[in-house]
Amino acid sequence: MQKLDGKSLDLTQENINALKQLFPEIVTEGKIDFDKLKLILGEEIEIRKEKYEFTWHGKTQAIKLAQTPSTGTLRPDKESSKNWDTTENLYIEGDNLEVLKLLQKSYFGKIKMIYIDPPYNTGKDFVYKDDFRDNIKNYKELTHQTTRANTESNGRYHTDWLNMMYPRLKLARNLLTEDGVVFISIDDHEVHNIRKICDEIFGEVNFIAEIIWEKIHTRKNSAKYFSDSHEYILCYTKNKIFWDRNLIPRENTDSYTNPDNDPKGPWKSDPIYANNPYEADYEIKKPNGVILKRPQGKYWRYSEETIKAAILENRILWGEGESYPTLKRYLSEVQDGLVPTTLFKRDFAGDNSLGNNELKDIFGMDKLFSYPKPAKLIKILLQIGTNQDSIVLDFFSGSATTAHAVMQINAEDGGNRKFIMVQLPELTDENSEAFKAGYKNICEIGKERIRRAGDKIVKETGKTDLDIGFKVFKLDSSNLKPWDPDYENLENDITNWKENIKKDRTKEDLLYEILLKIGIPLTTQIEEIDFNGRTIYNVAYGSVLLCLEDNIDQEIVNEMIKLKPEGFDTKFIFKESGFISDSVKTNAIQTLKKNGITDVRSV
Repeated sequence: MQKLDGKSLDLTQENINALKQLFPEIVTEGKIDFDKLKLILGEEIEIRKEKYEFTWHGKTQAIKLAQTPSTGTLRPDKESSKNWDTTENLYIEGDNLEVLKLLQKSYFGKIKMIYIDPPYNTGKDFVYKDDFRDNIKNYKELTHQTTRANTESNGRYHTDWLNMMYPRLKLARNLLTEDGVVFISIDDHEVHNIRKICDEIFGEVNFIAEIIWEKIHTRKNSAKYFSDSHEYILCYTKNKIFWDRNLIPRENTDSYTNPDNDPKGPWKSDPIYANNPYEADYEIKKPNGVILKRPQGKYWRYSEETIKAAILENRILWGEGESYPTLKRYLSEVQDGLVPTTLFKRDFAGDNSLGNNELKDIFGMDKLFSYPKPAKLIKILLQIGTNQDSIVLDFFSGSATTAHAVMQINAEDGGNRKFIMVQLPELTDENSEAFKAGYKNICEIGKERIRRAGDKIVKETGKTDLDIGFKVFKLDSSNLKPWDPDYENLENDITNWKENIKKDRTKEDLLYEILLKIGIPLTTQIEEIDFNGRTIYNVAYGSVLLCLEDNIDQEIVNEMIKLKPEGFDTKFIFKESGFISDSVKTNAIQTLKKNGITDVRSV
C-alpha cells in the first residue's frame, strides 16, 4: 500500500525522470552526469567562464526555491464560497509561490491563459519575502502583520523583486497548455528586468508583444520631466508554434453600408493603391477610355488578375473623369474580427479611471482599492488569448478584475471559461476606506467583488445559467504530521505518530490534500456516499474511491469494490490508522488484489 506524504510534487525529481526517459545513460544514483549529457548533445565538456547571461544576487536560490516541494495544503472554506456544489471557479487565499507549487500536479498543462498584475516595485509596493527553509511558517507570520514596502533606499531593491518574480513565473509556465499565453502588466520600473526573466523562462523565441496601454489621458503638469500616461503588458507564449491568437471582435461596422442594394450585403469602398511597396505594375483602362498608370510614389494594392476578376464581378466603382477607381469590400468577406495592435488606447481598452468607476459602481464607495485594472482591458486579453472553455489563472489577483472580466465575456459570447484567482490575504491599512468598510484584507475585497459583479451581470443579462460562483481554499500547513522523531523518546514518538493526521483537521481537509497530491483538479465532481453512518468519497465518477473514517472494516471495503466502474483503473485510498485492526487491513489488501485492484494507497 503506497503511502502519501505531506509534500507537493518534487519538480527536481520530475525533471530527472524526464531526462532519464530520454537519456537513461546520464543518470547515476539518481543524479545527472552533466558532462555525459553535454557529450551526448555534441557539446564540448570544457566551459568558458565568460558568457552572456542575466544574473543577480540570489538567483541560484530563487531557482532552487521553485524546485523545493511545498509542505502546505489548501483547505476548503465552504462558508465564504458561492455555489460550492456547482461552480468550476476557484478563489485561493495564500502565498502564490506555495499555491503554484501545490497546483503543479492537478493543473500541469491545463491553464490556457495567465494574467498577472504584480507589484511594480515603485518603492511603495509590498514585495513578498520568501523563506527557503520554511515558507509556510513564513507565510503565516506574514499574514498577521502589516506589510512593508520595498523602498528604493533598500540596498537589494531590484534583487528582492527579481527573487520574488523568478520562481513564481518558473512555476507558472508549467501550468500553461502548449498553446497557452501569459500577459504581464508592468511599468517602467522593472519592464526591462522582467523582459529578461521571461526571455529566460519562456524563451526569447516565444516573445509575442510589448503592448502599450494608455492608463491615464490627463496631463500632469506637476510632473518633473514627463507626464507618465502609460504602462506595458508583456505577452509570451508557452510555445509559439502552437499558439494562434484570436482576433478582436469588430464592434463598429458603421462604415459598411448598402446604398445600391447590393445582394452581397453591406460594403465599403477601398482605394486600389497604397503607400506600401508591391511588385504589381500595370495599367487600368476605365470604361470612359481613360488609361490610368500607377500613381506616382504609390503602389497598386492588388495584382492585375485580382483587378480583372473584380471588374467581372462588378465590384469596381469607377468614378468620373481621371479619378482612380475604388474596390467594394463586403462586410461578409472581412475577417471575424480585427488583428490586435500593440497600442491599447483608453477609448479601446479603458483606463485607470474606468477601473476605479467599476469598483465604485459595484461597492457604492470610492477609493476601496488602489489602481484596479478595468475589466474592459482584461476582457480584450481574454478575447485574444482564450477559447470558450479555457481556464484562466491570475496569481496576483488583487481586486479580482480578472474574475469579473471572465464572467462578463462568458455572458457575452456564451462561453464557459473558468477562473483561478490567487491572492495573499494582505492586511488593509487601518486608515484606509477598505478597512473602515469592514474589509480587513485584500481577499475580502476580491471575494465580495466577484459575488456582487456576478449577481449584477445575471441581473443585467438575464442569463441565469452563468457560473458566477467560486470555491474558496486557504493555504495552510499539511494535514499530515511531519516525521521529526525525538530519538531520546523514540517509543512514545512512534506511538503518537501512528495517528499522523492533525487533530484539528476535517475529513474534507484531508480529502482535498489527497486530490492535489494525486493530480485531481479541485473542482472535480465528488459524491459523498453514506454507508452505515460512514462516508465513502466517489471522485470523478469512480476514478478515485476514498474512505477516511476511523472504523474501516471488511464490509466497507466490499462496498467500495461494488462502486468501482467496470473497466476503470480506480485508485483506492484509505486512512491507514482507520482500519479496526492490522488483520482487517491485510485482508482488505488481499480482497482488493483478488478483484484486480492494484492501485491502493493510504494516508
